[in-house]
Amino acid sequence: MPDSPVPYTKGALTHSSRVPKLGHETLVTTLNRLEKRIRIVLADDHAMFRSMCRNLLETEGDMDVVAEVVNADDVPGITAQYDPDILLLGLDIGGQRGFQALERLREAKLHTRVIAVCEHGKQSDCVRAVKLGCRGVLPENTPPDMILKSVRKVHDGELWLDRVTTGEVLRQLTQDLPVGPKMRDRETKISPLSPREREIVGLVTQGFKNKELAERLTISEQTVKNHMHNIFDKLGVSDRLELALYAIHNNLQEV
Repeated sequence: MPDSPVPYTKGALTHSSRVPKLGHETLVTTLNRLEKRIRIVLADDHAMFRSMCRNLLETEGDMDVVAEVVNADDVPGITAQYDPDILLLGLDIGGQRGFQALERLREAKLHTRVIAVCEHGKQSDCVRAVKLGCRGVLPENTPPDMILKSVRKVHDGELWLDRVTTGEVLRQLTQDLPVGPKMRDRETKISPLSPREREIVGLVTQGFKNKELAERLTISEQTVKNHMHNIFDKLGVSDRLELALYAIHNNLQEV
């Protein structure tokens, strides 16, 4: 088993199957899509799991696995080297050394978004991973279609957590939530949210994702995204987890 990353250097125009014989307009659309491919690094010391993930991800038209890592100590360096959009990280790599890798990644302040793969039933590991900056958490028995969906959603800026994990993360983070200057400044503001925006905030604190919000509120998913953008801007938060913490601290979570 290699101790160094296994790179993939496929270019959009070097693989014959990537350029079908289509009309000009369709071909341009296809090439535009290929230019926006999601670049992924796999980090896990189980060859079978990496192979399964690679085969799954690379059957998609918008994803590329650019490297594999089998050693936890190499994860931060390889992630910095390849600068992927997504790092799919098995937390048990090297015997639970995935957490050390997460700590080093957080210190490096890379733009890569991390999805952690946790052993089924280890809720405490899921919560710890989120607290260390993971934007998504998957149990080891996650179905293939949900793995693909999680990659796309996290790439688009969403959190990918089940509701149990979301609730536990919020419970732990709010237990000792400090009331620092930043939070006090926010508390002095009268909430500028509309009734609809407050309703959305309440549902976000319950773990609702954009599609679920759209179905619940009978509006389009794009309308939900527009509302979320406005909410982030008005409250000065940067993601859904920070929004949920703000909402709980300021009693905005009631629907």
